[in-house]
Amino acid sequence: MPSIQLLPDLLISQIAAGEVVERPASVLKELLENSLDAGSRDIRVQLEAGGVKRLRVADDGCGMPPEDLPLALARHATSKIASLDDLEAVATMGFRGEALASIASVARVTITSREARGSHAWRIDNGGQPEPAALDGGTVVDVADLYYNTPARRKFLRTEQTEYGHCDDVFRRIALSTPQVAFQLQHNGRLTQRLPAAGLDARVRALLGDEFMQHARAVEADAGAIRVTGYVAQPAFSRAGRDAQYCFVNGRFVRDRLLAHALREAYADVLHGARHPAYVVFIELDPRAVDVNVHPAKTEVRFRDARGVHQFVFHAVERALALSAQAQQQPAAAVSPASAGAAAWPPARTQQQGMNVEQPLARYFDFVRQGAVAPTMQERQEPPADASASPPLGFALAQLHGVYVLAQNSTGLVLVDMHAAHERILYEQLKKLLEGEPAVQRLLIPAVLSMSEREVSTAFEYADVLERLGFDIGQAGPAELTVRTVPALLARADTGALLRALLEELREAPASQVVERRRNELLATMACHGAVRANRLLTVPEMNALLRDMEACERADQCNHGRPTWVQLSMAELDRLFMRGR
Repeated sequence: MPSIQLLPDLLISQIAAGEVVERPASVLKELLENSLDAGSRDIRVQLEAGGVKRLRVADDGCGMPPEDLPLALARHATSKIASLDDLEAVATMGFRGEALASIASVARVTITSREARGSHAWRIDNGGQPEPAALDGGTVVDVADLYYNTPARRKFLRTEQTEYGHCDDVFRRIALSTPQVAFQLQHNGRLTQRLPAAGLDARVRALLGDEFMQHARAVEADAGAIRVTGYVAQPAFSRAGRDAQYCFVNGRFVRDRLLAHALREAYADVLHGARHPAYVVFIELDPRAVDVNVHPAKTEVRFRDARGVHQFVFHAVERALALSAQAQQQPAAAVSPASAGAAAWPPARTQQQGMNVEQPLARYFDFVRQGAVAPTMQERQEPPADASASPPLGFALAQLHGVYVLAQNSTGLVLVDMHAAHERILYEQLKKLLEGEPAVQRLLIPAVLSMSEREVSTAFEYADVLERLGFDIGQAGPAELTVRTVPALLARADTGALLRALLEELREAPASQVVERRRNELLATMACHGAVRANRLLTVPEMNALLRDMEACERADQCNHGRPTWVQLSMAELDRLFMRGR
């Protein structure tokens, strides 16, 4: 082995550049963060060839005096921290003091800057000395020929369009985090983004589009030590990838597993399968409660109270997604996290024909299973003369092809997918029932079901789980099961089909995950089998009962798979369809 020796400064910077400067987007991130730390209110970015040939960032920040310019390009030199206490409570975007030095080691860097009190600007090139220059104010950093001196690294860069796409992603994240700052982006001389200073809603709309905002719900929860704000999109806006997920901690975009898990879990009841939620969420807390010095690119963080942060974010987002249909009808400003699930409707209900109207929906949908007419559960509700007095989902008018319920409310026409809506209601009721002893229906004559030997084996392997769900099973033969009790909510469901679906779910899940992680999936399967099917005729009282229960049910806007359960067509939209007033 050769003897130990000190590495040259240039090689040290180039090694550091391998951690900090992965591609042009990495350079852009560091320069934009420096501009924000300088108090900039207007930042302009110019790219050539995806940022490989040239990347220029100009801002109107505080600028630097000439004596600071050489230090700006030196390793581990910064104005942002001076002690360990500062490092433990970082309040700036940058703080390590190695970004510009690393960039300068693998590219040609020119910095031009002018302080507000300076008589003129100063300019410095790689390794040179400051020289007088012309600039109105702020700072311009020009990075050219990335990896010109490390061709092996340059070979790993992708196509121009791919590298530009990564730069655009970074630009969007920074712009979302600071809506009060104006931004502009050019690529190869063409203006691609112009974002004036605005509020958060306007900035989100500009970058994520009108469709996102149409499906978005505001999140706002404050516990003093931690605050969560932003927007979360309803499952109808779910994506095939994670391209619309933005999470910020104290203004810094992060990819944090803890937060990603909390946000995913908040969607667990409304988004199943391979789809991904969309959101823009900001978490603010004491800088001393979060360590941002855990990754060279500063995209990962570590929380002192990780569990507390996880639970607070989870509950804040889950509550926003759990807005009732009644709350959605109100102006956004009138809905607070504390009252998101409250509903002014339905009016107080009474008992009729000896049955409690508050009993599970399955009771008044029994006629669907039996093929007979169900008892009338409530008086026929006619649309009132004053349409503004109607409940949020209005009053039923008719049923379309045995699939959709048509209703009239104060806004216009409401279309309801009756199976999807009933599925959500059953699912929420099943969850509440499982919080205590499961309500079961004992069968007068035990059902004997033909099963495969594998299904019989699975049933007895998970007999305790099935018992918690309301099933009491036994074995009648090598390939037969007896069922003595079923969940009361699903007493009229096809017991054989329901049990087979549950056994299939149980076979696919590791035993350690069945009860906790897979519980919701099992309940979703049960609700799907128990919900009213399409092509079944409902009377007007049953349709109105469904609408009222939707208004009182949390997350009633989506079924268990993330599909919408109802849509609204306003009178203005209907008028446009028929060209009224033209």
